[in-house]
Amino acid sequence: MADVAIRPARADDAQAVCAIYDYHVAHGTASFDSAGPSVGEWAVKIAEVAAQGWPFLVAEQGEVVLGYAYATQFRPRAAYARTCENSIYIADTARGQGIGARLLGDLIAAARECGFEQMIAVIGGGEPASVALHRKLGFVHAGRMRNVGFKFGRKLDTVYMQCDLTGEGW
Repeated sequence: MADVAIRPARADDAQAVCAIYDYHVAHGTASFDSAGPSVGEWAVKIAEVAAQGWPFLVAEQGEVVLGYAYATQFRPRAAYARTCENSIYIADTARGQGIGARLLGDLIAAARECGFEQMIAVIGGGEPASVALHRKLGFVHAGRMRNVGFKFGRKLDTVYMQCDLTGEGW
């Protein structure tokens, strides 16, 4: 993993980001989407996040993008300006190698530098690996919405986790 670099996403990463997300849409419950955004829509998303001054990062080994993570304002109202929501996905072939922890750690630091004070993780399906990753990086359980999603023939929960980026704690 030493040769994995974390860097800001570029428009030409949209294809890889799209492929990673599409895999998770088709095979997992972390996303409740039934179809992911197009490559063009991902390119726009990368540009919009960057235009706001927020972090959109990719983990790359050589020329291969192995994962991505970004943070956006949690809700559009001014009262939420210091609270962000994170999104993180790792390529199926790269899971379990510590890339997620590095990527999320760098995202937390970048979000803090942007002025965010709280980070919210909205974990579809209560995915155990995602819950464990977020817990490892300092997130605490903030709530569970039961049976709010339906995918692959079953009802799914959404788990909320929160990380205090100020270091002040609660």
